[in-house]
Order: sequence, then structure tokens, then C-alpha cells
Amino acid sequence: MSRPTLPAPDAAWLDSLSHAALEAAAAERVEAAWRLAREVYPGLPRPALWFDLRGQSAGQAHFGRGGLRLNRVLLAENRRAFFVEIIPHEMAHWLVRHLDEGHRVRPHGHEWRTVMRDLYGLAPRVTHGFDTRRASPAPYRYTCDCREHHLGARRHARIAAGQRYYCRHCRQWLRPVAEASV
Repeated sequence: MSRPTLPAPDAAWLDSLSHAALEAAAAERVEAAWRLAREVYPGLPRPALWFDLRGQSAGQAHFGRGGLRLNRVLLAENRRAFFVEIIPHEMAHWLVRHLDEGHRVRPHGHEWRTVMRDLYGLAPRVTHGFDTRRASPAPYRYTCDCREHHLGARRHARIAAGQRYYCRHCRQWLRPVAEASV
């Protein structure tokens, strides 16, 4: 017996939506993903929805606030991917948390991967590949032995307070880029 999945939206239709209409359509997509998840767990509460997430994250299941947060800038720039992958990804977190209430599960562990594959029919990808420059301005420039890094205000302040960050590629400590004197 095959379970119904979320049909992929028409790309031309998505591209034609204004920002307000896009957010309304995203809310409808969250509702559809929630209805599908209720087939597994009929007592699943309906999540609230906010478009207030900033930075490099596309979405977040926020259990303290009782809902899902989506990044408005990344949604506008990656419409189809949000409808096909991001919304089901976050709804899978919402479902797993409520299924395993009281138990500690890894955020992208076996339970989450199973929901992504079996319920939503998607490959359980943990990260996205979106260009986040407009969603996450990072004006502070640092360097290592292999590249330049752009950090946001929070990490920059932590470095100024003495915390150290290193490059994941060359494993060297990040150093501030010396501004050229005029």
C-alpha cells in the first residue's frame, strides 16, 4: 500500500507569486505536510508558522514556541526547494519530536530519516546548498591558510572576547583580515 506524498508544486506557478502570496502558499504547504503526518500520529498538534528565521538556516522546528520558523529571504530565492524539501524536513522534526515525546532522539537520526523516506518520499538530506549571502550578511572578514571567511556580528564579538574559531578545511585558526591602509 503506497502512502500519498506531497505533490511537487508547479515551478512557473511558484515563480509568479508575490511575497505575500508565497508566504500564504507556504502556510498551505505546511498544512498539507501536517495533514500527511497526522496519518502516522493522529494526535499531532498543528504547528504555528513564522517567517522570522534569519541567517543561514532555511527552517527550524521550534518546540519552545510551538511551531515552525522559515527564512523569508531564502524562501523567496529558493521557492521550489522550500516546498519540496525544506517544509517536509521541518515537519519531519515536528512529527518525530511528538512521536518520541520524553525520549531523547538525535535531530537527524534514524527516526527523522525514516519519516523523510517513508512518509514524505524524500532523501533525508540534512543541509541545503542555498546561497545565503543575502539572508546572512557577514561583514567581518577573517582568513586562514586556505581561504577567506565572512563572519557575522555574533562570532566576531566572540572572537573579540577571546574565543577562537578554526577553518574546517585546513584546521588553522581564523585571523582578522588586515584592512589595507590608504
